[in-house]
Order: sequence, then C-alpha cells, then structure tokens
Amino acid sequence: MAHKRLAMTSFCAWDGETLVLNILGKPSAKQDVIGKAKGNQLKISVTASPVAGRATDHMVRFLAKEFGVTIKDIEVVFGRLNVNKQLRIKSPKSLPSVISKQFLQK
Repeated sequence: MAHKRLAMTSFCAWDGETLVLNILGKPSAKQDVIGKAKGNQLKISVTASPVAGRATDHMVRFLAKEFGVTIKDIEVVFGRLNVNKQLRIKSPKSLPSVISKQFLQK
C-alpha cells in the first residue's frame, strides 16, 4: 500500500495508529543506535554498509526490535537507497525515549 509523503513539522508524527518517522540514516557506524533529532529528522546509526539497500534493511530489523513490532509492520515510504528516509511503523508497542519525549512536549 503506497502512502503519500506526510508533511511534518517534527521528525515524528502519528497518522492514526501508525507512527511516521523522518530519518537521517548513518550507515557503517560502530553500533546500532537511535540518536538525537537533527532538524526535522531523527538520526539513526546502523553498523551495516550502504550497499544495495542493506543498511536500510538492517535499520528496519533494528527498529522492529526497538518498537516491539515485526519487520512487516515497518514500511519504508521513501529513501531505501538514501540517507534521508521516511518510515511508517504500524502500532508500535514501545517508543524509544527520544520519541516519547517529543510527544510529551506537544
């Protein structure tokens, strides 16, 4: 199911039960980690190298664990082969602190 890009004033927003994230990816990092917000993007570093979308695939697997969802619950809207991405996470079971803090501020 294709979704249109959601214009966002933050790096994250809810679209019904789906969490939409704008991501600035950093491949070939020392560890998989969810970083800080940088403008309207959330920096996420992964250890995988950026070859044929492998870093994005690795990021999806990493984030599935972080959000308590299956890999199928995460859709890459755009940016599979780019550092700038938008992901849709269906009904996340848990939110990393940087994201839950963002919603508390609103």
